[in-house]
Amino acid sequence: MIGIVDYGVGNLFSLKSSLGFLGLEHTVSGDVSVLERCDRLILPGVGAFGDARDILRTSGLDEFLIAQAQDGKPLLGICLGMQLLLEGSEEFGSREGLKLISGRACPLKAELPPELKVPHMGWNSLRFCAKSPLFKFSSEGEFVYFVHSFYGKGCGADCLATAEYGIPVTAAVGRKNVLGTQFHPEKSGEAGLKILRAFAEV
Repeated sequence: MIGIVDYGVGNLFSLKSSLGFLGLEHTVSGDVSVLERCDRLILPGVGAFGDARDILRTSGLDEFLIAQAQDGKPLLGICLGMQLLLEGSEEFGSREGLKLISGRACPLKAELPPELKVPHMGWNSLRFCAKSPLFKFSSEGEFVYFVHSFYGKGCGADCLATAEYGIPVTAAVGRKNVLGTQFHPEKSGEAGLKILRAFAEV
């Protein structure tokens, strides 16, 4: 059973639809007693880092997710969910993340050539930096869908894949059972479905 963490940040319809299409049993909940019984967890998210981080802290989901990850349960962060796994963010001031993955979420605008638009929105191909079970069904060069204005910087050995958008943008991160994608696998067609299917087997 895959537990989708519902903390009021983001539209979960596409993710539910993708998991359903793959025939993967899943549930959507913000109740730790429900999520604790799941074999794997997905932390989705869109919007501002600070708002999402405050909700996780107020609800106690932050400590729950950290404990579950430390116990070895597979955890996948998507988009803002991936950024929340990092050490922190520079969005609207410095904020602390869950500190499960190295790096901080930093503004793309400060790094990109002036002709490139922010948010980065569209399809870009993946370049693998390290082997990961998340990509066991994937091939380098496959295109996935991004929508974001901040990206993981300084992820070091935790960076699993990048995508080129004027600079190498961190596309996926991972450390043991904790994984994250800046792109939306649930909106990335067949390439994204392969990644979700791989996560179900981590």
